[in-house]
Amino acid sequence: MAVGIIRVLISLYHREMQNLKQLVARLPKAELHIHIEGSLEPAMLLELAGRNGVKLPYPDIDSINDAYNFNCLQDFLDLYYQGMSVLQTEQDFHDLAWAYLQRCKQQNVVHCEIFFDPQGHTERGVDFATFMQGLGSALDRAESELGISSKLIMCFLRHLDEQSALTTLDSALPYLERIAAVGLDSSELGHPPHLFSNVFKRAAELGLKRVAHAGEEGPPEYVYEALDVLLVDRIDHGNRALEDSALVQRLADENMPLTVCPQSNLRLGVVSDMADHPIRKMLALGLNACINSDDPAYFGGYVNENFCALIAAAGVTKDEIFQLVINGFKSSFLTQAEIQSHLERIESMR
Repeated sequence: MAVGIIRVLISLYHREMQNLKQLVARLPKAELHIHIEGSLEPAMLLELAGRNGVKLPYPDIDSINDAYNFNCLQDFLDLYYQGMSVLQTEQDFHDLAWAYLQRCKQQNVVHCEIFFDPQGHTERGVDFATFMQGLGSALDRAESELGISSKLIMCFLRHLDEQSALTTLDSALPYLERIAAVGLDSSELGHPPHLFSNVFKRAAELGLKRVAHAGEEGPPEYVYEALDVLLVDRIDHGNRALEDSALVQRLADENMPLTVCPQSNLRLGVVSDMADHPIRKMLALGLNACINSDDPAYFGGYVNENFCALIAAAGVTKDEIFQLVINGFKSSFLTQAEIQSHLERIESMR
């Protein structure tokens, strides 16, 4: 009798997991934390290397997959910047973005706000116009052919100095119509947000939104600096904010968005087990968290895979899935009318 009951309970559990995963697949979603260079899949990496005559230390896809066995942010970044070397022409950037946007279509991501790293390209001799035109043409194509809206967020590499960031912002001036916001990424430890106060102030004067990676590897103090010095509109990651109860309360009171990336957190050692991921705690504390993929080609999954990992390991519920999806749209840089349209569609699916 007991064995039979256990089998029934296991069957019900698996059915509920499947139902939740199907719900994730059906729901329209917004992605707010995606590095387009981090969507460079191994097959495309090899294809572009061949197209552009770039010699890589990897003879095949299996060797690339083996190289992806990193366990800290710096090891990942070393591989990430090496992969960037194959991106050289306007067509390369178009193909990269188009491949990601097709994934969005498959996963019902209907709006995305995409990070790109100009300094990672200009320091290799790639002209600013090359990646702006390549990315831009893919985004325009996705809107017309796939019905996906998008915005670009230009990130500054924090392991470089602020003068380099200011020079990059100057180079971006002819393209501000295409750029919605600036961000701050790359190696967090030892590169606190306050070092970029002037370039963020200048971006604000130009009417750009501001976001910053903070509280992934860096301490809660970095989150405070992003809020008080950079005056950001969103915090990217923010996991370590949970170490400071006053900061948690402030983030909740201000409804500050946190763009959380579970698979990234696992692969980079921010959490040791997906079952221990703090996303449910964040929601319970009233934090405005949403789910994103970060660098999906490197971390093993796009938006839906991140949701499914949380369902399987952390026990995320139906109501929490709806809240996370709603938070994504509410935290976007879409107009209020556009946000409301998406929210009405989501509510109709409850």
